[in-house]
Amino acid sequence: MTVVRVAAVQLAATEDVAANLASAVRLVEEAVAQGAQLVVLPEFGNHVSWYADRDHARRMAQTLDGDFVRTLASTAAEHRLHLLVNCTLSREDGRTTGSNILIGPDGAILATSDKQVLMGSERDHLDPATEASPVVDTELGRLGLYSCMDGVINETPRMLAVDGAQVLLNSLNSFALDEASLHVPVRAVENRVWVIAANKVGPLVPEHSIEAVATAVGVPVERLHGAGESQIVAPDGTVVARGPLSGEAVVVADIDVSLADDKRRPDGTDVLAVRRPELYGPIVAPPHGRRAPAGAPEVVAAVVCPGEGDDVLALVRDAVAGGAQLVVLPELAAWSGGVAGEGSTPSFATDALRDALAGSSATAVTSVREDDQHVGLAVDAGGVVLRQPQLHASVRHAAWATRLGDALEVVDLPWGRLAVVVGDDALHPETFRLASLQDADVVAVPFTTAAAHDLDLLLLERSAENRLNVVVASRPGPHGAGMLVPLSADFTLWSGGWQFAGVISRPRPVLADGPLTMATLSPEQASNRLVSRGTDVVDGRPWALAETLVRPSELSDASI
Repeated sequence: MTVVRVAAVQLAATEDVAANLASAVRLVEEAVAQGAQLVVLPEFGNHVSWYADRDHARRMAQTLDGDFVRTLASTAAEHRLHLLVNCTLSREDGRTTGSNILIGPDGAILATSDKQVLMGSERDHLDPATEASPVVDTELGRLGLYSCMDGVINETPRMLAVDGAQVLLNSLNSFALDEASLHVPVRAVENRVWVIAANKVGPLVPEHSIEAVATAVGVPVERLHGAGESQIVAPDGTVVARGPLSGEAVVVADIDVSLADDKRRPDGTDVLAVRRPELYGPIVAPPHGRRAPAGAPEVVAAVVCPGEGDDVLALVRDAVAGGAQLVVLPELAAWSGGVAGEGSTPSFATDALRDALAGSSATAVTSVREDDQHVGLAVDAGGVVLRQPQLHASVRHAAWATRLGDALEVVDLPWGRLAVVVGDDALHPETFRLASLQDADVVAVPFTTAAAHDLDLLLLERSAENRLNVVVASRPGPHGAGMLVPLSADFTLWSGGWQFAGVISRPRPVLADGPLTMATLSPEQASNRLVSRGTDVVDGRPWALAETLVRPSELSDASI
């Protein structure tokens, strides 16, 4: 067991570089006074993140041997501290980057990493990374570095976890409330790592320009402030310490780094060991934009979450009678308790599900056992329209589901494009990325909830980071039963079409309430993936740096 006291510092930065440096040193020393051995500072600590032009950004940028970095390195050395600093850097190759700088307890620079995914106006002034972020092996543990928008989508944190990071250090410069409520903690639980995230407070735009910027971006002046809530998140998604929404703070916690070495789900499945890199090639391919036409403006969907004794087929008929065009059932809905092992028999056949849809144009989704495969089925009144084998192994079904699928399929329906993600395939961010890269509008997830954050973090983020309507059905349990996640038209900053209310991409889910819950989805909204001007959450992924995600790995029976 390696217990380390860590701190996330939240502070404000202005156009006064010297004052910003003084604030950083003061708060680092406050963290040291509380016993911190590792301190993370927010993004763009040298200067407020707004510039007149690229030349201005270049002039305000620092160098690795300049006063800003050297002073913080001296502070780290004085206190024998690991310190993550983030500032803009003037690179020798002519680039100006937003960069993390990890400083060791002797004051030496252990690693740097440049921001990979630039957000909105950052693209006007800064240059993206040309190399993947490193994992740094230190006496405290293996540390990975990333910045703000890098964590609003999954690839950068995922690469670091696959490369062995135990603790992810995230520097933020964000006014979005959904960083703290979704995008930060989900990277911990999906990768089973610690996350230490330090965010800004105070104005993120110079006071003399804030009114004009607020008008241009479509964000109220009061929202153009750092959203704080710096936090430390455990590998199970628990936020163990959190700062306030506003005001300086030093957020401190003791963490057992070794907890990040256990990648097992409650059933024993190692979520990294069962990855399928050979399937993820499209993620590292050059972006090509959406090719499929937009889906329908609306479609009514339903989740069936049956309790003990509920008539599943009757619930399907009720959903169709209520106007549902898509009905999603739990995985293995025909098997008692979702257990399809030897000796178990289904309570109804696929033909019976088809018959429950008779006279309608609705599609129902569940999964079945087909000999040695766990297979998702989309069925309409005419029969099976999509057959999707599970892609990733899981201990829950290991006794019989020994043959995996080799591709994710998408089917065209009258209202849009549907993908089916089967069971524990939903635990892997790569699965949903493959769906978005095939222009899916809606993803149906026949599932079994098994852990605290399956719905509110893991599956909610799959909708947010891919712009997918997501429909999840599970049998009721202590961690929820399911949800429907419609996409909102209120999405793109700088678009002028809506008034920002605090979140950039977090959808508003409709949680399952009883055995049958219905909601209206918006397939056409899946075609809008621009979270801000020039920043596409799908095509903007760091595809050219993501070879780690497709690096071959060995999977043994013991590893699942």
